[in-house]
Amino acid sequence: MSLVLSHGYFLADDPVEQKIMRPYPPLGLLSISAWLDRQGVVHEVIDNTFLTEPAFLARMDELRPRMVAFYVTLMTRKVVLRLIRQLRASALHAGIKVVLGGPDGRYNAADYLAHGVDLLVVGEGEETMAAIAALPDADLADPAMLVGIPGLAYRGADGQAAFSPSRAHLPKLDDLPVPARHRIDLSPYFRAWRGAHGQTSLNVSTQRGCPYSCSWCSRAVYGKSYRRRAADKVVAELAELTRLYQPDQFWFVDDVFTVNHRWLREFADALDAAGLRIRYECITRADRMSPEVVELLTRTGCIRVWIGAESGSQRILDSMNRQVTVEAATAMIRAASEAGIETGTFLMLGYPGEEEVDILNTLQYLKNARPDRYTVTLAYPIKGTELYSELSPHVTSPDFAEGSDRENRFPRTYSERYYAHALAYLTHEVAWDQEKNRLHPRALRLKLRAWRSRAGMLIARWQVPGRPDVRALSCSTTAPAGAAG
Repeated sequence: MSLVLSHGYFLADDPVEQKIMRPYPPLGLLSISAWLDRQGVVHEVIDNTFLTEPAFLARMDELRPRMVAFYVTLMTRKVVLRLIRQLRASALHAGIKVVLGGPDGRYNAADYLAHGVDLLVVGEGEETMAAIAALPDADLADPAMLVGIPGLAYRGADGQAAFSPSRAHLPKLDDLPVPARHRIDLSPYFRAWRGAHGQTSLNVSTQRGCPYSCSWCSRAVYGKSYRRRAADKVVAELAELTRLYQPDQFWFVDDVFTVNHRWLREFADALDAAGLRIRYECITRADRMSPEVVELLTRTGCIRVWIGAESGSQRILDSMNRQVTVEAATAMIRAASEAGIETGTFLMLGYPGEEEVDILNTLQYLKNARPDRYTVTLAYPIKGTELYSELSPHVTSPDFAEGSDRENRFPRTYSERYYAHALAYLTHEVAWDQEKNRLHPRALRLKLRAWRSRAGMLIARWQVPGRPDVRALSCSTTAPAGAAG
């Protein structure tokens, strides 16, 4: 076996996802696998989602590949580095080459190289991974050879991190084969979905990149770009997936599904021409919504749309460079709800410069927009983003191998206790506001909890500012897997 593709996500180690239970196959890895199949590269895919670390290592012992490539995110960094250490310590894997791809590599290349990684794929992975797999072992350690392969980070002749020239984006996504879903067992995903929700779901990608420049968002893989597959190609994939697996719904993983209105019309027409009826969930922005778009979403089978807001304060939205208004987000959530589409929204607390009035404005936004679901997370600076650059003199980070950017610390407006109370206040107050009978005992209990949390906020304002515990300060009313908030 020459190559194994894998990732560091183990559902058994994720108590939050176990409660939500909306797992999806590793679409990026499966896209690379399909490309490698086309190029004739012998490889295996080990999907760790429903495995354990010992089971992964046992499978690696069976295959004994000369190379393993991990997809890594800031959430899976710690696990991937632990797996690498265990492989390096095994005599069965002496000399194994370790490659990393994914969004966490570009701006942490030196750290990864110092922790046992041989090569990092920077940017899109299909062509670069195929080029790496074709190299003999000697060339994989030769900087003079590696510099000629675009899209790589590696150890230079001086032992320091070096980068080859950037790889140009694939000009036409339609030239890519569909993800090699046959490479993994999808039945555990379907069982998990049926057990938790009574239905099944599959993820599909129609585009790559995002043309917007939100200051907190990482663009480590695709940069500021936008490319999309032809609508009829997407419909052909949906039809084939329906034939093979009969999923009850689809999840479009695109950053802004409604960014191109002409494409949406073509998508609707292609579905009609194919006689295909689907149900799906997607994410978008309020400024790329309109009454016509709502009608197109309804026509094409959208059952839930997540509209990013991040804050109910226009001042904070402007500081994020969101290029959207609170009024637009409110109006589009209402419009989608009135059309019978379930709605969700994403929010952050603790963004730099956020004051209590901004948090109260966010609460009012939720009351006015009345989304069916929402998720709240604590803002944190990711290396490579504008937010990180602005805060970098004040950011303290955990040990690279033991933490992630989610644990990055910076001075906040209020204390840890304050943000814990603020999250509780927002959650209880919104729940009370949604009660039809606000004199019902349950509603009164919610209001009492809200008052208690509000009092806690007022008291905590006088405490020393700090950085809250990320694990304690996040909540979700069933956000889609992989959705940023």
